Amino acid sequence: MSADPNARTASFPSPPGGGRRGSRALVYLVPALVAAAVAVGLGVYGKVHDPTGTAFNLAGFSSPGAVKSWLATGAFFFALIQLLSALAMYGRLPGVRAPSWTGALHRWSGRIAFLLAVPVAVHCLYAFGYQTYSTRVMWHSLLGCFFFGAFSAKMLLLRAERIPGWLLPVIGGLVFTVLTALWLTSALWFFRTTGVTT
Repeated sequence: MSADPNARTASFPSPPGGGRRGSRALVYLVPALVAAAVAVGLGVYGKVHDPTGTAFNLAGFSSPGAVKSWLATGAFFFALIQLLSALAMYGRLPGVRAPSWTGALHRWSGRIAFLLAVPVAVHCLYAFGYQTYSTRVMWHSLLGCFFFGAFSAKMLLLRAERIPGWLLPVIGGLVFTVLTALWLTSALWFFRTTGVTT
């Protein structure tokens, strides 16, 4: 006579909701933990790393600060396109019906914005690190770490199933808001204080 393979578990009660509650909690917990790890990791690296003063420069620009400011401006521009395309897809632009290519525009503008933001972040971390010598610089450092953490959470939530319809727009809006604050405290500040545009 063979043993029943289910005999060991037959006496244990099933978890409430068939285990779905635990998996649903993971949908939110994993992105939150990854976001925190990315933000804290960048902040710690920036704090313990010895700043070099410069990380890269490109021909045709007067300084690394100009390169960084223009790349940040490009990232902000494409993030603005992503915001407008998202509003069109969600039907939040009065009188505007989103064409069929709006989804592709939304995805590619986000990708380009991220690709432009990465060298800026690398330059900031490597050349300057996490600094707090002024209010502007402190907020810029803090928001820079927070941006990449929030962006990581957004990318993970994009792959998740059965999340509330409001969650992605809220996270996306948060990412855009933080990127705007980063641009205001870096690129716009650089252009206004130095008068240098190239």
